[in-house]
Amino acid sequence: QVQLVESGGGLVQAGGSLRLSCAASGRTFSSYRMGWFRQAPGKEREFVASISWSGGMTYYVDSVKGRFTISRDNAKNTVYLQMNSLNPEDTAVYYCAAYITSSWYQGGQGTQVTVSS
Repeated sequence: QVQLVESGGGLVQAGGSLRLSCAASGRTFSSYRMGWFRQAPGKEREFVASISWSGGMTYYVDSVKGRFTISRDNAKNTVYLQMNSLNPEDTAVYYCAAYITSSWYQGGQGTQVTVSS
């Protein structure tokens, strides 16, 4: 099973930027669609963005379109989430996920993003 380790979270002021990273184990990383999810306090986990195995197709939830960019480096087994123009509503724990056998696998601990107003 693939292992996922998220990093890059932190405390940032509104309008600031952060870049999250997710390091994945396994030689088949490049074959997986990868994604990011987030869970804010008291809310359900929600989809944020995904990227195809080649990086050629990306999808975003409407609330982050134009502000967040997902990318991947298959040579480094890493997927990124560049987050710009952050606002307090983006405060959440962010989780990396791999799309394996028709479902999202989220095995990491997540990384906390806190945006102050």
